[in-house]
Amino acid sequence: MEDKVLNPDIIIPLEEETEGFRHLNNPADGIKPIVKKYLGIPNHVEQTGNKFYFTDGEAKVEAIVVTNEIIRIRVAPHGVFLEDFSYGVPKAEAIPSEYKLFEDAAEYRITTPSINCHINKTNFFISFSDTDNNITSVDAVPMHWEENIQFGGYYVFGTKVCHTNETFFGLGDKPTELNLRGKRFTNWNTDAYSFAWGQDPLYRTIPFYVSVNEGIAHGIFFDNTFKSHFDFGAEDVTKTSFWADGGELQYYYIHGPHMMDVVKRYHILTGTHPMPPMWALGYHQCRWSYYPESKVRAITKGFRERKIPCDGIYLDIDYMDGYRCFTWNNKYFPNPKQMIADLAADGFKTVVIIDPGIRVDDSYSVFKEGKENRYFCRRSDDYFMEGHVWPGRCQFPDFTNPEVRTWWGGLFDELVQLGVAGVWNDMNEPAVFGAGTFPDDVRHQYEGYRGSHRKAHNVYGMQMVRATYEGLRKLMKNKRPFTITRAGYSGLQRYASVWTGDNVASWEHLKLGNIQCQRLSMSGVPFCGTDIGGFSGEPDGELFTRWIQLGTFSPFMRAHSAGDTKEREPWSFGEPYTAINRKFIELRYRLLPYMYSAFWEHHRYGFPILRPVVMQEQDVQSNHFRQDEFTYGDKILVCPVLEPGIASRTVYLPKGKWYNFWTNEVIEGGQEVQVATPLDTIPIFVKAGSVIPEHPLQQYVGELEIEEVKLNIYYSDFEANSFLFEDYGETFAYEQDIYLEKKFIVSGDTTALTIQQSLEGLYTPRYENYAFSIVGLPFKPANIMIDNKWVTNFTFNNSKLEFRYPKNFKQIKIMK
Repeated sequence: MEDKVLNPDIIIPLEEETEGFRHLNNPADGIKPIVKKYLGIPNHVEQTGNKFYFTDGEAKVEAIVVTNEIIRIRVAPHGVFLEDFSYGVPKAEAIPSEYKLFEDAAEYRITTPSINCHINKTNFFISFSDTDNNITSVDAVPMHWEENIQFGGYYVFGTKVCHTNETFFGLGDKPTELNLRGKRFTNWNTDAYSFAWGQDPLYRTIPFYVSVNEGIAHGIFFDNTFKSHFDFGAEDVTKTSFWADGGELQYYYIHGPHMMDVVKRYHILTGTHPMPPMWALGYHQCRWSYYPESKVRAITKGFRERKIPCDGIYLDIDYMDGYRCFTWNNKYFPNPKQMIADLAADGFKTVVIIDPGIRVDDSYSVFKEGKENRYFCRRSDDYFMEGHVWPGRCQFPDFTNPEVRTWWGGLFDELVQLGVAGVWNDMNEPAVFGAGTFPDDVRHQYEGYRGSHRKAHNVYGMQMVRATYEGLRKLMKNKRPFTITRAGYSGLQRYASVWTGDNVASWEHLKLGNIQCQRLSMSGVPFCGTDIGGFSGEPDGELFTRWIQLGTFSPFMRAHSAGDTKEREPWSFGEPYTAINRKFIELRYRLLPYMYSAFWEHHRYGFPILRPVVMQEQDVQSNHFRQDEFTYGDKILVCPVLEPGIASRTVYLPKGKWYNFWTNEVIEGGQEVQVATPLDTIPIFVKAGSVIPEHPLQQYVGELEIEEVKLNIYYSDFEANSFLFEDYGETFAYEQDIYLEKKFIVSGDTTALTIQQSLEGLYTPRYENYAFSIVGLPFKPANIMIDNKWVTNFTFNNSKLEFRYPKNFKQIKIMK
């Protein structure tokens, strides 16, 4: 380009600085290269209530005191934050907390009665400490970001110091060791058929982990829905990093000091699972697929004839007309209403699968409605997003749009009218044949906050099952819906249970399933299970039976297999496997009141249902590497058999006294013990002082009117608490306090055992009596006094004391 000539006698170069603006021949010369930018030196702070804003002159950091133990941190590279919205953390009432801001020459410091948040004035490092000044989390480098030229926004990065003995747990369904130290992961919901050990990513995005260092636990919840990444000392053993391909660098620091505290406080943010219908805790049978109707009836008849309890029977995609959601294949199922009614009369709840792909077919009412109302996802140039799944060419609802969710929820009306009791949401990563998932440029309404698929991908499945759950809850009136989802994001537990996806019939996957369910439970997803026996491949009788035994103590118990495999019902392998499978399924049904109570402890108090040993003894470093043993609730410890042909296995028992469930032998904990493992048993132990409620055996929930509840009580020489939760088992009356929470306190010495009961709630069970079975007494009982009345009708044989008494007692004293 030539210089401009304004006057023949005066030539002015094009490059000229005028009032601070510089003109250049080539404007691109002034553009700086794209590099990572780091927070500078903080020089100013402002406070607005519980929100504190720190700035280096351009970037801004927000610190919000959420509770005394939770502080949220987020960064705005140019001082302007994105609109504050999260699918993971629903809007909730502010929790009262105390906080103060201090400043000295070295730092700014936000304090609460439990923790401190430090902002270093020399480098903008953010760290956290407890009231004893133990530093629990500290930046290794300042928070940073890099501009994304292609999509706009930023890649965002956070890096913490990784201590020598620090260990990490959580992140949902990662198929690897329970302890995540030394590993690197990506969160991008993925249809991972027949996934392998170490494969990543899988079906869910749970960007929450728990760290334990020097006996103190804290959590980090990186609430970012874009593709995210975590590195637990893999690239650099001294650093732990988390970063995302877009959105804000926003995380919650959640203090312990115990792992259980961290998980409970995570549930304050993301919510707990609503109480499921009790039948959902029973045994479920599934296959891709049971059809036609005669096959479904034959399977359910097989359970009742063989006296193997079962509550749920599943219909996979073959029940539909050409795989069109919300339709029926009239050839296979000519009268679904009658079939479902007959199954219900025999105690079976029918669960049907639903996928998000809606066949492009103008004669199909669901597609026609979605098209007319513009409910389907569109690409950036306004074309509809189309992809192939089971029905063929499909379009996909935008479940991030509340109007679409309401429409979708209403589509279940006919299924509910037919008697369907549960819905299984599948293929909702979302999965698309050939492409894997949606292109990045697909647009989503995102609750009015707008976003591409890069932002919405990881929440798509969660919002699909949310639409399902909310629709069913409305249509089923006061009955609790049962929903399952394959994909999801933090907070999915508010809407659904999960299973670990399309696993494989192998001993390795049996081990993986055990770890994955523990990890999901401690990651805030309590109602979880595996495809018992493996989805693909062929288990032998031993593997299937060992899987049934593990499944007995999984919150969600379902056998499931692919259509190109052999039949896989509990009787498919003949004897002795059938009898052993029956024995364990029966055990689950007897223990349902205990399992249901553990669910209540989760729902009301935020406790995980499955608890790895490290959660119980995080101060014992060797426990950070144990991953076989776990407790269901806090009373029953289980150690599944995970290898073929072994006659015994090593089991670690946490400190305290434990009773062998099968023999009632008392063993001192805090040590490893060798336990016999013939095929018909697995190591199960009960903590001393426990009260384990038991129902009479039923073939399905509700088969019998419960006339008596058995209380199995295990003597202890210290005080121990237990809970029993009771309600109608299928309604939402518990939300109006129509439930009964019973607290038992057991304490004993060498001459007496005392059992106290207190009640909370408005529910009245129909049964009148408890049947007491007390084991482990160190003395022969001579007298029993209950609420100042002597009881003489009791038996004492083989160190077991048994008697009956009305349910509303306040205190029992058993004396030598």
